[in-house]
Amino acid sequence: MRVEEKKRRIRSDKKRDVKPSLPIDLKECIYRLSYITNTPVKNVVESICISGLASSKVMDYLSNYFRRGFSCGSTVYMGDMSKEPIRQLYKNIEKERVSTRLKDGHGETYDVLKRLAYALDCSPALAASFLIEASIRNSDFVDEYMTRHLEEELDQGRLKELKEVLKFINKNNPYKEEYSLHNLISYIMDELKVGATNLGSSVQNWLESIQHKK
Repeated sequence: MRVEEKKRRIRSDKKRDVKPSLPIDLKECIYRLSYITNTPVKNVVESICISGLASSKVMDYLSNYFRRGFSCGSTVYMGDMSKEPIRQLYKNIEKERVSTRLKDGHGETYDVLKRLAYALDCSPALAASFLIEASIRNSDFVDEYMTRHLEEELDQGRLKELKEVLKFINKNNPYKEEYSLHNLISYIMDELKVGATNLGSSVQNWLESIQHKK
């Protein structure tokens, strides 16, 4: 009897589990983003990793810790084995683990993360931790992430009104400090945290309260 071996098909969307340990305040920040955008934590973490790996600003910052060479797009960074390993930076810091799943395959997110880990001379999980921290502190990511979710949850009229409010604040504030969209959303969430369910409903409630005061 002829026995045919069946080859296992490899899924094109195969993902790899990654469980980085993060400083407590950073983990809380991610959970807050998850809460106000009504998005699972693992998806938020994945978005942060993807954004960070694609950001020249984040990569330029991380390159200060490269012990081996790393290429990103058309940019090639040199490594220096005399640099202090990043694992030393995370010593004696209280941390908690988060979980995410990254696409695995040539050129995919996990593949790039592995190369980043090699350049940083650490494990992929630790490289992810460092990447997440560098990315979340990049205000460009937070602005883009919050704006994307606002556009998904608010109708065009309310989104336009929200942007007008932000424009007014920046034009008339006396503190010489420019407020970004995520600054305003953070304020709204602090004010409406009790009973708020997600970003969209909180912003809508806030806009309605402003209208009632006019």
